[in-house]
Amino acid sequence: MAITRNFRDTILKRAEKDAAFRRQMLIEAVDELLAGDLNAGKAILRDYINATITFEVLAKKVGKSPKSLHRMLGPQGNPRADNILEIIKSLQAHEHIKLCVKANRNAA
Repeated sequence: MAITRNFRDTILKRAEKDAAFRRQMLIEAVDELLAGDLNAGKAILRDYINATITFEVLAKKVGKSPKSLHRMLGPQGNPRADNILEIIKSLQAHEHIKLCVKANRNAA
């Protein structure tokens, strides 16, 4: 199901005002990527980037063009691991957080 513009606008407005919500968006994006849902992870990353750092600023930080980042994180994009990890590294620095993986033995 496609996300409506009103829903996306609501998410972006909340992310602008709520630091905890922004951090949770980044965490959720990484969780989706680790779970193997590349499309969901990329979609959340796009929303996060649009609501925070912008593609232009992120592009400068990772040494890519904004257009290249848009393609990588777009619905048809297939970013290489080194690119996605560099993006995540920069977004963590932007939020002043460091994400880490924690094993969950109860996971199915």
